[in-house]
Parts: sequence; structure tokens; C-alpha cells
Amino acid sequence: MPPSVSSSVSPSTPTPSLRWGQRPWWVAVAGMLALASAMGVGRFAFTPLMPMMLHDGSIDLAQGSWLAMSNYLGYFVGSLVCMVLPWVAPGLMQRLHPSRMVHWWLFITAVLTAAMALNWPGAWASLRFVSGVASAVVFLNITLWCMSQLAHLGRPQMGGLLFCGPGIGIALTGLATSAMVAAGWHAVSAWLAFALLALVLWLMVMTVVRGPLAPPPAPTQAGAAVAVAPEGPVDRLLLTLAYSLAGLGYIVTATYLPVIARGALPADSIWPDLFWPMFGGGVALGAYLSTHLPARWDRRRLLMAGYGIQAVSIAISALWPTPLGFSLGSLLLGLPFTALTFFALQEARRIWPSALSSFPGLLTAAYGLGQIVGPPMVAWMLAHSASTQQGFAYGLAAAGGALVLGMVVLAGMVWRHPHQG
Repeated sequence: MPPSVSSSVSPSTPTPSLRWGQRPWWVAVAGMLALASAMGVGRFAFTPLMPMMLHDGSIDLAQGSWLAMSNYLGYFVGSLVCMVLPWVAPGLMQRLHPSRMVHWWLFITAVLTAAMALNWPGAWASLRFVSGVASAVVFLNITLWCMSQLAHLGRPQMGGLLFCGPGIGIALTGLATSAMVAAGWHAVSAWLAFALLALVLWLMVMTVVRGPLAPPPAPTQAGAAVAVAPEGPVDRLLLTLAYSLAGLGYIVTATYLPVIARGALPADSIWPDLFWPMFGGGVALGAYLSTHLPARWDRRRLLMAGYGIQAVSIAISALWPTPLGFSLGSLLLGLPFTALTFFALQEARRIWPSALSSFPGLLTAAYGLGQIVGPPMVAWMLAHSASTQQGFAYGLAAAGGALVLGMVVLAGMVWRHPHQG
């Protein structure tokens, strides 16, 4: 919303930025498209493109793993920066408000994606690192801007639609990559095509996401009587720990499940190319369903349910290594993926409302730390196991165990402070 917007300005003011920014559906769609670019393209497009790069001979498996790790590190650093800046440089943050950050870093995402097409292997790790930074910065700033705007417009429940964006981006890039492989494309052309997609999404987002954060909605008489959340620093620490465990549980499964599936299924099977788009479809579906859950439901219990679904998906994939088992595992793994983010951010706003800019950054950094720990942990297990199959089994068991432990931490939060809604 532009700087001139205030509660005294009528939504019918004939300013284009007001017209789009004042419509809840357009706000939600803009957030969705921003996350489709930053996450679906800038962050996750490398997953389906890595086999193409391996086939082209531009990287080997070790280099591909390092490029993925560079992106995880960038995501972690970007989250930390977003967490720290509101505390150490509040004046700077007033000038670099979320919509500006989204505009700049979405454009940077498109540029970085195009740069991956250059025959410059020595720079690829740096490009993937900065792309991870961009993903975190856009993710945190677009969610803050859109959720504040939707709350101001009286439609906070629509915030969950934003998180359909990563799933849509994942499904789109996954299916597009499969089509490119069938058509005989090389990875260079694929990177350029995805850069063009990111550029188009950036232009679309810019028409809606404009201006500083919307003012919070005026408290109603009923809302004024609501007591401040009783949770304190211990509960904030527990939520951060639980969310970090979700990052560990997700990354191990999402990173290695396609490899496990390719090893378990016939070499000429087309199914392994479809599991990633299935994961993306589950992400989008879960985010959409999250918008239809009653606001009175305890978000901590919803987080527990999401962790449980992902733990079940891991068990299905490990115990039922067939196309149907892997398909169901991929769908269930994706179903709560970004819905968990939506619930965690809602809980963060509830238990620490005065840190709307920094606490989500801490949570995202914790999630990123869980992602950084996962692949080296599995690599160690593979190196110390009698067989590759046994190493992967240990890795999946550790991922499932992390999710179960996260459920225990969340249950402790519920026990400490039962839901009062």
C-alpha cells in the first residue's frame, strides 16, 4: 500500500496502486506469485534441473550437492539478516520497507537464475548462495507485507493462500523440466526459460505490492478485552526448536527420496520424474486447505498434526517402495509443507506481537539451520553404513524421529499454556 494510504483514505480513491493493493484477493495472489518466483524458481528449480546438469556433464554429483548446500546456507544467512536488522538498524528498515525489498530481490532472483546459464562453473556456488539469500528475504518480507495488508482489510484468514505459491512454482518447474527433457533441451536453455518466468512474475507482483506496511486494524470492543498471550521466552524458544526440527525432517526426505525412488524402481520408469511435481501439488493443496480451518483452532495442535502427516509420509516411502507408495509419500510430505509455515507465523504473531519483523526471521533461520544439518548427517550415515540402502534407511529414520520430537516439543507448549480460544 502506498505511503499516502491511511484509514482516512477511501478505498475508491482512483489511484492504481490503491485499487489493487486494497483488494484482498489481489494481495493474496501477488504474495502467491512472489513466493512462486522466490521459492519455486529461485530456490527449488535446481532440484529438477540437477539431473539435466548431470546429464550434460556440467557438474558431477559432489558439485551438485555443494550447490544445493550453498543455497541452504544463503537461505540461513538471509533469514538471520532479516531477524537482526529490525533491532540493530530500525531507521534503515523504515526506509527499506518490505515492498521495496520484495521488488529488488525478486528482480535479483530473475538475474541470478539467468546467470546460471553462463558457462562459469566457478561462480555457480556463489550464485546459488545469493539466490538462497533472495529466497529468505522475499519470503519474510512478502509474508509480512501481505499478512499485514490482509489483516488491515479484515481478511487475515486469506494469508494461507500466499503459501500456495511455492507449491505452484515447484509443480510448474518440475513438469516443465520433464517436458524439456523429453524435448531434448539442455540445462542452459532451462535456466533461461525459468529466468524469463521469474521476470514475468516480478512484473506482475510490482503492480500490487507497493508502499509500507498497512496499519494494524483498529481493536474492537471484544478484542480489547482479550488478555495478552501468557507465553514468554521459554515458549518462543520451544517454538523455534520445534520449527527447526521440521526443517531437518523435511530436507532429508525431500532431498533423498527421489534418489531412493530411482534406486528402487526400474531404470526406465517415468515415475521418479513425477514425484517432485506431486510434492509441489501437495504443497499447494495443503496451503489452500489451511485457509479453511477455523481461526479458533490451536495453531500448535495444527503444527503437531502437520508433523505427524510428514512422519507418516516418510514411513510410507520407506516401507512401501513402489510407484504408489512413493506417490503417496510425496503428496503427504508436501501437504503440510507451507501450511506449517503459515501456522508457525500465526503462532509467532500471537505469542510475540511486538516482534513481527524479527521473530519470523528467527524461525526461518532455525528452519534453515535444520536444512543445513540434514544432508551432511545423511552423508555421514551413508559413509558409515554397510550399504547405501541401509544408510538411506537411517537417514529417513532420523528425519521421522526429528518430526516426532518436534511434536513432543509442541505438546509441551500446549501443556504449559492450554489453548484459551
